[in-house]
Amino acid sequence: MPFTIHRRRFGRLAAAALVLSLGSAPAALAQAPASLTLVAPAAPGGGWDQTARAMQAALEGADVVPSVQVVNVTGAGGTIGLARFVAESSASPDTILVSGLIMVGGVLTNKSAVTLDQVTPLARLTGEWEMIAVPAASPIQSIGQLVEQLKADPGAVSWGGGSAGGTDHMLVGLVAQAAGVDPTSVNYIAHSGGGESLASIMGGFVTAGINGVAEFAPQIESGALRPLAVSSDERLPAYPDVPTLKESGLDVSLLNWRGLMVGANVPEAERTALAQAVDAMAKSPAWQDELTKRGWVDMYQPQAEFAPFLDAEQQKVAETLRAIGLTQ
Repeated sequence: MPFTIHRRRFGRLAAAALVLSLGSAPAALAQAPASLTLVAPAAPGGGWDQTARAMQAALEGADVVPSVQVVNVTGAGGTIGLARFVAESSASPDTILVSGLIMVGGVLTNKSAVTLDQVTPLARLTGEWEMIAVPAASPIQSIGQLVEQLKADPGAVSWGGGSAGGTDHMLVGLVAQAAGVDPTSVNYIAHSGGGESLASIMGGFVTAGINGVAEFAPQIESGALRPLAVSSDERLPAYPDVPTLKESGLDVSLLNWRGLMVGANVPEAERTALAQAVDAMAKSPAWQDELTKRGWVDMYQPQAEFAPFLDAEQQKVAETLRAIGLTQ
């Protein structure tokens, strides 16, 4: 797809301020790329795409990287983008893959030959709670009504969401399990990205939809969608009237996270420079503005903390997918 590259010169004061904010050696910073490519492994409109474009705005806006472009590669829970990234950018010092919980599930569900063991964790960035919603014209007024229909005839209730095995799919399985319904009987309709699933939900092609809160926000504000429940532990400040799944009698909580990967063969000096650039962005007012605007949870972890988190998360997701019947 076409994209526009915006270029901005570093001023001496901006560069000096960046060195001070990083607290790192100028020699390592000097290796940071003048331009950066962010690979969003999904179609435009979804969470990975939104993350990449928010990063683009923050990196350029904070004068961390003068030129950033976003490339979308769609399909199979991000595993097509992952495979292409490993094949083409394994040693690239100026390319970053946007990843996250959905990709962890996608690798297992799709039995991907390329796994996250073939990339290097760079940083965890954000978390986002999930929301269950229906079109405004739907007769379903509450999460309780939706669950009653699910109990009565699981196959008759269709759920629209993102990739098979991703966060949306996991949440449906956990909801069914908590409601005493066999998760394998759930009628889940997978889509390649948030934009595609939203069109299906808005068009009434599914009974209910699941997506990140930020991805549903414009339609909720316009009145086109009716929110039924959120996957958070407590009600969200932006939606005080929307109950949590837990208070609705379903012992389920799920937070989707997103992070960044670099090629496994990127030299250490260049990898360090990328990590420093991301750290500078994550601490910048420009990025904090993006978090506030999109309602994301700040879950920033630098590389040293993110790598062990990812290992633990892969084990956790494998157990969850087995429990709800999505993998063996």
